Amino acid sequence: MAPEPPDRICLLRLSALGDVCNTVPLARALQRAWPKSSLTWIIGRSEYRLVQSLPDIDFIVFNKAEGTRAWRDLARSLRGRRFDLLLHAQVSARANLMALLIRARRRIGFDRHRSREGHGLVVNERIPAVPFQHQAEALLSFADHLGLQTDPADRALPVSESARAWACAHQPGKRHAVLISPASSHPGRNWHAEGYAAVADWVVGTMGRPVILVGGPSAIERRLGRDIEQQMDHTVLNLIGQDTLDQALAMLERAACVITPDAGPAHFAAALGTPVVGLYAATWSRRSGPLGSLDHCVDQFPEAARKFTGKPPEQLRWGKRLEKPGVMDLISIAAVKRQLEQLLRSQHAPE
Repeated sequence: MAPEPPDRICLLRLSALGDVCNTVPLARALQRAWPKSSLTWIIGRSEYRLVQSLPDIDFIVFNKAEGTRAWRDLARSLRGRRFDLLLHAQVSARANLMALLIRARRRIGFDRHRSREGHGLVVNERIPAVPFQHQAEALLSFADHLGLQTDPADRALPVSESARAWACAHQPGKRHAVLISPASSHPGRNWHAEGYAAVADWVVGTMGRPVILVGGPSAIERRLGRDIEQQMDHTVLNLIGQDTLDQALAMLERAACVITPDAGPAHFAAALGTPVVGLYAATWSRRSGPLGSLDHCVDQFPEAARKFTGKPPEQLRWGKRLEKPGVMDLISIAAVKRQLEQLLRSQHAPE
């Protein structure tokens, strides 16, 4: 049985998109256990677009691009508010400064090992330390710490019917197309166009499935998409930069599987129940891979750790990134094909 419900809860998780996606189960666990409690979520502007349709949440949106104005707006929004509970689920300096503006009796944050940049100074309670814990499970640990039921975790993201209709027009066959979301916002995590092109040609030519390129409108993503197209022998549908976030979610939801590096779409697809062939070398899928698809990932982080640091991955700080030139070259085209073939051959015929 859940403990006595608080009247007012504040959840502080600003970014990034993948981590906000992985915070949704925490928000839903709170609402399921305490349906009459008021839940306020302080969130970044870009990340808000992902979860804005979640019901019964009072969002305070922080737009860091506005500088001091954003801080004034935040202080104004929090003025006069008192919370019974603050769940401080981010350890960045910006989030720690924000926590100073939040008046709350219980202030729960991360354990000492995962704290940094003054996080421990703005909390008075901590979730337990769990060695080698996946980031999504760490976020859900806030609910566990409160004695709430977290199993099964509700990870589904809201997708509109209009977005589903848009996705259906581009993917007539449900669970048939293979989507490639080739770019992370961290360039050091991106695989090369040559590899994506070879895998895409193999999917079309050998597996007999269409391939669709998806992604945001940034120059890096558009350029990588064009490079993949130019190096392919077969035709691919390139939708990079042509959809809204809602439409992107619907595309991921309808796909047979998604190929992507360590980036938000890996977590979006996993939350929507779509298998993910994640490409990991700069980061470790054991910590930040798509839950439910960890067995499908091509993970060369252990090899990267030995090559670039001379240490096994277990001896590195948990969450260490190896975004170094050449690290993603450790992922072979053959390894990606093997994971894809195993996954696609195990699926039922498309609808």
